[in-house]
Amino acid sequence: MKFGNHLLKAAMLSTISIVSLSAGSVAFAQDTAPQASDEADENVIIVTATKREQTLEEVPVAVSVTSAAAIERAQVRDLKDLQTLVPSLRVSQLQSSANTNFIIRGFGNGANNPGIEGSVGVFIDGVYRSRSAAAISDLPNLQRVEVLRGPQSTLFGKNASAGVISIVTAAPSYEFGGSAELSYGNRNAIVAKADVTGPISDNVAFSLAGGINKADGYGTNLTDGSKTSERNRWYSRAQLLIEPSESFKLRFIGDYDKIDENCCFVGNIFDGPTGNAIRAIGGRVNSRGIFSYSEYQNFNSENNITNGGISMQADYEMGSLSLTSISAYRESRAKTNADSDFTSADLIGQNRGDVDITTKTQELRLASDFDGPFNFLLGAYYFNESINNKQALTLGRDFRNYANALTGGAYTSNEALIRALAGVPSTAAQFGGQGQGRFEDWDYKNKAYSIFGTADLELTDGLVLTGGFNYTKDKKNLASDIRITDVFSSIDLIQVAAAAGVPAVLPAGAVGNTSTLYPRITACPNRNGAPTVCNPFLGLQALQFLPPFLNFPNAVEDGRTSDGKLTYSARIAWEATDNINLYASYGTGFKATSWNMSIDSRPFASDFVAGSPAQGAPITPSAIRTAGLATVNLTSGTRYALPEEAAVMELGVKAKWDRVAFNLTVFDQSIKNFQGNTFIGTGFVLSNAGKQSVKGIEFDSSFNPIDALQLRVATVYLDAKYDSYVGSQFGNLSGRSVGGIPKWSTTVGATYTADLNDGKALVFNADYHNESNTVINDNPADAQYKREVNDLSAAVTLRFDTGLQFSLWGRNLTDAQYLSVIFPSVVQSGSVSGYPNAPRTYGASVKYKF
Repeated sequence: MKFGNHLLKAAMLSTISIVSLSAGSVAFAQDTAPQASDEADENVIIVTATKREQTLEEVPVAVSVTSAAAIERAQVRDLKDLQTLVPSLRVSQLQSSANTNFIIRGFGNGANNPGIEGSVGVFIDGVYRSRSAAAISDLPNLQRVEVLRGPQSTLFGKNASAGVISIVTAAPSYEFGGSAELSYGNRNAIVAKADVTGPISDNVAFSLAGGINKADGYGTNLTDGSKTSERNRWYSRAQLLIEPSESFKLRFIGDYDKIDENCCFVGNIFDGPTGNAIRAIGGRVNSRGIFSYSEYQNFNSENNITNGGISMQADYEMGSLSLTSISAYRESRAKTNADSDFTSADLIGQNRGDVDITTKTQELRLASDFDGPFNFLLGAYYFNESINNKQALTLGRDFRNYANALTGGAYTSNEALIRALAGVPSTAAQFGGQGQGRFEDWDYKNKAYSIFGTADLELTDGLVLTGGFNYTKDKKNLASDIRITDVFSSIDLIQVAAAAGVPAVLPAGAVGNTSTLYPRITACPNRNGAPTVCNPFLGLQALQFLPPFLNFPNAVEDGRTSDGKLTYSARIAWEATDNINLYASYGTGFKATSWNMSIDSRPFASDFVAGSPAQGAPITPSAIRTAGLATVNLTSGTRYALPEEAAVMELGVKAKWDRVAFNLTVFDQSIKNFQGNTFIGTGFVLSNAGKQSVKGIEFDSSFNPIDALQLRVATVYLDAKYDSYVGSQFGNLSGRSVGGIPKWSTTVGATYTADLNDGKALVFNADYHNESNTVINDNPADAQYKREVNDLSAAVTLRFDTGLQFSLWGRNLTDAQYLSVIFPSVVQSGSVSGYPNAPRTYGASVKYKF
C-alpha cells in the first residue's frame, strides 16, 4: 500500500471539508447512534437508513438491522456469515478471497470482473466500498449492520440499484473501556481481537481495535496434502473523536487489513467427457463427490489482499439545521493466482490477477430538524476511482497432450499441415506449448457526481408524505493493452482450408471423395451419409479460446461511456396508533454502465460482423472491418453492459408492543438491463437481461413471552424471474425463474437468559436458517443441480458481572451439505465444478469487557 504518498492528499481533502463547514451557519445531526450498553433494551434499535436517526419501527423503509449483541451471540465472523441472520441477504464467495457476490431480494452481481460494481452497495461508516475485495474483511468493532432492501439511489450517491449493506461501527467514548476476546475451534481456528476506547482530554476521545482470524482449511489438495479454504487475515483500526464545541465535531477513522489465504476449495460435481482425456495423459480428477472436500492442484493458490484508508466525518450544527461531511481515501489491492483446472494435470499453468484500486469520495449533507410539518435533507456526492488490472492466463506443460487426446490425435497430426498452409514461421512455438497464453493490462477511470435529497411533509398528525430524488452523472474511461501469445488461436482455420482448396461453404449437392486431391484431408459424410467436401480442421476451433485481442481505444471504439439519470421516490407513512406504523412507497434506482474488463471483452455486433475473409460468401461491412482493425478469429460480443434501471413498489407494516414486534413488507421490484456476468468455462460473458423482476413478501418478528426468553422468526418469499432475457449465454431465458434464488428463506432463533446468583447469567442462543430447494444456476442444462440450505448455529455463554464471559459455540452444527455455486469446469467442456458450503465448525471463547 502506498499510504505514505497519499496521506497529504487525504489531509488536504479533509481540510477543505472543515473549511466548508466552518463557513456555514448550520446544525449538527449525529450520523451514528450513541454506543449502546450491553444492558440496553435490544428491541429499541436506532437506525440511520434514511440518513436520520429513527427507531426501527419508525423508519418507513424495508430494512433489517442486526445489532452487535446479536452478531456476538451468533458468532458471526464476517459478512458471509451474516446471511444466516438476514434471510433477504445472500453472500457467495467465489474463486478467490477477493470475489464475493452480495445479493438482496435476488439481485446482485459484481464479482469476478473489476469493471463491474455491485448492484448492492456496501458502506462502512458512510464510506462506499466499490468492490467486494474491499468489503469482505472481518467485521470491526460493530454497533450494528443495516441491510436496506430495494433501490436506495435517492439517499446513497453511488450504485444502490438493488439495496445497501450499511455497517456502523462504534464511535470513540469519553468513558474508558474496551474488550479482549480469544476463541479457539476445530481446524485450529483462532480468533483474537481487542479494542480500547477512552478520553484524551475533555473534548478528545480515541479508540483502537485489532484482530486476527486464522484456521486450517477444510479442503485437501490431494497432490501434496496441503489444506485449502483456510483463514488467515488480520485487521487494525484507529479512531479519533474531536469536539471543539457542542455544535462541532470531527471523527477520524484509519483502517488497514490484510488477507493471505489459500482459497477457495473447488470440487468436481460431474466428471464429463474430458475426464477420460485427462486420465489418458496421466492426470487425475477427483470424482468421489464434491463433499469429500478434496481436489487436485499443482500449486497452492495465492490470495494476497490488502485494504486500507482514512476518512473524516465532520458535523456542524446551528439552530435547526445540520451539515455533515464525509471525506475518504481508500486503496485496495488483490493479488491472486490459482491452478484453475483443479486436476493433477498441468492444463492451466497460471491464472494470475493483480488488481489495484484507488478511490476518493466526498459527501456533503444538509438536513433540517424543524418543529413544523416540513423537513428536508439535501446532499451532494463525488466519486473518483482508478483501477489498474493486470491478468495473465498461461497454458501448462500438459495442455498440448490434453488437446491431442481430446481430438483423437488431430491436434498434433495436423499441426505441420496447418502451419504450412497458414504460413506460420518455423521459429514460432508449437501448438499448445507451455507458457503461451494471454497477458492483460487494463487502465480504468471513473468519475461520478450526484445530488440527492428528500423532503418530508406532515399532512396531518402522524401522516407524512415524503419525496426524494437523485441525479447522477457517471463517466468511465477504459483502455486495454492485451497481448496474446497462443500460436494456434491466431490461425484462421477457414483460411487454412481455403489454401488447401477446400471450400469453406459446401456447394449444394457436392459429393465425392477428395482425399486423393488434398492429402491429409479426408471426406466427411453429409446428411444422407454420402461423402462430401468439408473442412476437417473446424473441429479444432474449440481449442482456439485465446484468439488475438482487439485493443481499444481504437479508430472505432473510444473506450468511453457517459451516463446521466434522474431517479426518484415517493412515500406516504402513517402512524396509525402508538404501536402500528403503515407505509406505501414507490422508488427507482440506477447503476451506471459496467465495463467488461476481461479477455471476453469483444466489439459490439453493431461495430463488427464476425467471419473469415475466406468464408465463401460476402461478409457484411462493419466499421471495424472497414477501418482495417479486424484481427484473426475476432468475434462480436460486448464491451460493456448498459446501465441498470430499478423500480420498486412496497407496502409495509411495522408494529411494536411490550412483548411483540413485527415488520411486514409486500413488494414488486424489477431491474431493466440487469447486468449479468456468466462464466462459460474459459471466461466471463457480460450481458444485459432485458428485465429481471421479483415479487415477494418479507416478514420478521420477535416475541418475549417472558423476560428471560426472546423468540425470533424471519421469512422471505421471492418469486424471481427473467421477464425478458433473449441474449443470454444459454439462449432465451425469458419467462424462466432466476437461478440460485430460493422461493423461501427462513430464520428461526431463540435466546434464553437465566440469571444466576452473584450477578452471573447463563445465555443460550440458537439460530436455524433454511432456504428452500432451488435450481442453482440459469443454464437449463444444469437443472438437475439444486440446493437446499439447512444451517443450525448455537452458543451458550456464562457471563459474570465483572465483564468476564465464557462461550461454547458452533456453526452448521448438523454438518449440512449443499452447493453454493456451480460452473463449467475450466477448459473441460461437459464437466461441472462447484463450491460447497463449509462443514461444521465449533469452539470455545473467552471475552473480557472493561
